[in-house]
Amino acid sequence: MAVEAAGDFPGTAPESGEAGGPAVVAEGDLLWTPGPQRIAAARVTRFTDWLARERGLRFAGYDALWHWSVTDLEGFWGALWDYFGVRSATPYSAVLGSREMPGAEWFPGARLNYAEHVLRQERPDADAMISCAEGAAPAGLPWADFAGRVRVLATRLRALGVRPGDRVCGYLPNVPEAAVAMLATTAIGAVWASVSPDFGSRGVIDRLGQLRPKVMFCVDGYHYGGKTFDRRDEVRRIADALPGLEHVVLLPVLDDGDAAPAVPGALRWDEMLDHPPVPAEGFAFAHVPFDHPLWVLFSSGTTGLPKAIVHGHGGILLEQLKLQTFHMDLGPGDRPLFFTTTGWMMWNFLISSLLVGACPVLYDGNPAHPEPDVLWRIAQDTRTTFFGASPAYVDLMTRAGVVPGERYDLSALRTVMPAGSPVSPACTAWFHANVGADLWIATGSGGTDCCTGFVGGVPTLPVYAGEMQARSLGVAAYAYDERGRAVVDEVGELVITQPLPSMPVTFWGPDGDERYRRTYFEDFPGSWRHGDFFKVNARGGCFVTGRSDATLNRQGVRIGTAEIYRVVEALDQVTGALVVSLDLPDETFFMPLFVALDDGVTLDPVLERTIRDRLRREYSPRHVPDRIIQVPAVPTTPTGKKLEVPARRILLGTPVEQAADRSAVADPRALDALARYARTQRDYPLPTAAVV
Repeated sequence: MAVEAAGDFPGTAPESGEAGGPAVVAEGDLLWTPGPQRIAAARVTRFTDWLARERGLRFAGYDALWHWSVTDLEGFWGALWDYFGVRSATPYSAVLGSREMPGAEWFPGARLNYAEHVLRQERPDADAMISCAEGAAPAGLPWADFAGRVRVLATRLRALGVRPGDRVCGYLPNVPEAAVAMLATTAIGAVWASVSPDFGSRGVIDRLGQLRPKVMFCVDGYHYGGKTFDRRDEVRRIADALPGLEHVVLLPVLDDGDAAPAVPGALRWDEMLDHPPVPAEGFAFAHVPFDHPLWVLFSSGTTGLPKAIVHGHGGILLEQLKLQTFHMDLGPGDRPLFFTTTGWMMWNFLISSLLVGACPVLYDGNPAHPEPDVLWRIAQDTRTTFFGASPAYVDLMTRAGVVPGERYDLSALRTVMPAGSPVSPACTAWFHANVGADLWIATGSGGTDCCTGFVGGVPTLPVYAGEMQARSLGVAAYAYDERGRAVVDEVGELVITQPLPSMPVTFWGPDGDERYRRTYFEDFPGSWRHGDFFKVNARGGCFVTGRSDATLNRQGVRIGTAEIYRVVEALDQVTGALVVSLDLPDETFFMPLFVALDDGVTLDPVLERTIRDRLRREYSPRHVPDRIIQVPAVPTTPTGKKLEVPARRILLGTPVEQAADRSAVADPRALDALARYARTQRDYPLPTAAVV
């Protein structure tokens, strides 16, 4: 696929930000090269200088540094501990007590606290974060106020009987109070989990009910898209259904004159903070073992009950320090903005930027209201330096004809990170053409599972269209073929062969260790199978082409779904597409393609022929679907990830309620359309028993 973009393509890219004329961009074309000053100032360069000075280690380039980081685990992770000045109440006896996966033992003997490392960034006359709400001007929250509220709230939680290991949960929007509640919880060794208030009660109970929380922070409503949503009924249902819940703390949002709390006996947020100040020197953090549970993140919940993934204090601390410093190049003075909710791992990423002294920008509201470019206006008004966006957001900008670089002053912006789903060459090039020619496009991919990026940006390397720059430091990621061999320039399974500190401690609940093992370590014992199709090219560039458990099998050839989406979704009339491969009872395959179209557009023979011809021309006859079906919407998560596996199960006869959690789907109508097609179609035989 080709796009029009600014810059000199292929072969050279502007270093100074001067854009050339329009040119065609294809996968692998050079888009950007960092200049000498940017390389010298990069934080990964400072780290290599430190390694040379303090450890006597010198590396010819990033690839050599990466290779050392995945072969000398004790040397690399021990160096990070010293470089970042990690505080521990007791010394560790070894960097890696056991490297067996699952169950690797990191820094045995150490006792530390994640929140303590956040609050050590406290400084006078500086904002900890900036919050933005729909229709309101950005508001800075000074460090003194932010850290003071964390200490007061932590003290009050202790007074309520919350102890290390107890669970505290949030049903909160992306507001500073959510960050205060999370840090207050983890400061005393309790375990945090959060769900955004756009989730219905069933989705919340499915997640938080697994944890038996002692305290729940919640709102009575939220604002989105110029509307107010009353959540008092949901809050009551959730509180009634959570076993072991002792206290509810309400953050009022609605202003309707109703003084009655959503839950009888609920405490109010301002009552919890009505306490004398707690000075930093008078507050005692709970120092816990390295793998003591920090928070629980939930899988997308698209198949069965969501997995409750437990991460530890030390693993997240080290991983986020490494990721944000070296692969996002963040530090004091930076202002990262990423649209997220408290139910997505990117919220944990965003708040963790406090660890490196950055000032995160929080937005609570609809990213396309009142105009589709509202986030760019916020980036201008807050002097954002790092902007996170999904390919779906870029598609929205393209369809709306928005050129942010012409409309707004984005001179403070240095970096953009596309993430959330596979990124095409067109998406990468769009930022240079429409936002800024000298931007570093730090495309990344990782997962909720480890709360980090496996592959991503390196500020000292060139950027090529459609590629992620490199594998992240410490991440031994490889593409494996069917026989378990690492391959280059071939698509294979994304496998991680060495442990990471931020790998889950366990899954919460009965048989959590065994469920954790089965999920990631069954196919390649001793190595982590992530479930993505992955490719590494000869220069180390990386590609994630889709979920490997949503494989398209065409005449024995495996096809990544991203290739089909790249062609189909480039058509102006198409707003979304989803393709699956169905294994049928007669040992044949059927590959339907579902398309959502612009209002008023119908899938006619001309459009259908265009889709088939382009797929055949740009890829192969194997990429052409057996049938194309128009639907009102394609099923995705709220972050834009396509729900290919649940869709396949529905098409093979599984009831919608068993195949997917409606509360985790952006538009539940998409599930109903698939179920309706499965019931009425005559294209393929259904199995005699539904797939469960």
